[in-house]
Amino acid sequence: MGDGHGNTYKGVTLHAPKRWHSVTGKGMCALMWFWVLYRAKQDGPVVLGWRHPWDGHDDHGHGDHGHGH
Repeated sequence: MGDGHGNTYKGVTLHAPKRWHSVTGKGMCALMWFWVLYRAKQDGPVVLGWRHPWDGHDDHGHGDHGHGH
């Protein structure tokens, strides 16, 4: 246990992560935040209650459909 590689606390040794673990973790964290911010930009007003999901969808073409659908 006392080989000097990592920290031991109450019998559990925590080893330092390898470089690729740290780089991959930071990359995945950045990807997650880009996704969260992208979705917040797209869905933020709906989530915050500023508008309803069905608002603003009246401009799609109805073609020859009647008004009774």
